[in-house]
Amino acid sequence: MVWRPDQLGQFLDHAAEDRLYALWHLYAFRGLRRGEACGLEWPEVDLTGGSIAVVRQRITIAGVVYEDTPKSDAGERVIALDEDSVAALRAHRLVQRKDRMAAGSAWVDSGKVFCAENGSPLDPSDISDRFEDLTVGAGLPPIRLHDLRHGAASLMLAAGVSMKTVQETLGHSNIALTANTYTSVYPEVATAAAEATARMVPRARRDA
Repeated sequence: MVWRPDQLGQFLDHAAEDRLYALWHLYAFRGLRRGEACGLEWPEVDLTGGSIAVVRQRITIAGVVYEDTPKSDAGERVIALDEDSVAALRAHRLVQRKDRMAAGSAWVDSGKVFCAENGSPLDPSDISDRFEDLTVGAGLPPIRLHDLRHGAASLMLAAGVSMKTVQETLGHSNIALTANTYTSVYPEVATAAAEATARMVPRARRDA
């Protein structure tokens, strides 16, 4: 299940004041996996060039958190960022600097982009719980955090992004997986593509 675009907007508006807003923004628009966002470190963020490099993930197994490389070669990738995502990350960096000053000697220098208020790495399971709380607070139908990834793919397809680009952004190992998973999420995508194709040819007369 994915939210409609208006529901996603409602969620992001509700989460705008959350200290991890940039995290939700990246999930929603760039389709990161939960563990990839939790593992992201500042040297892998290029705010000038507008990109992030995914090179590790934090995963929970039997209640224990581990860090590892992405689950496939395709998972290790560079993701382009739009201007709003860059702005969200810049604002997040400022908040983190304030947290660091407030924590003083208690600050844990984990290097993580998304961390606890004392700098320590996040437990991915806690992120899912926080997302659930925000969803309830926004008055939205419950979905899984992973469904934001599905929603990001659907939005890209609806915006006319090629299936190959969506595959590379999500870090899928092959394009068939992307196609089989997402082409039916928004039925209007195929219709919109057909209409856009037809409009490319100028006609003096249109058949009824």
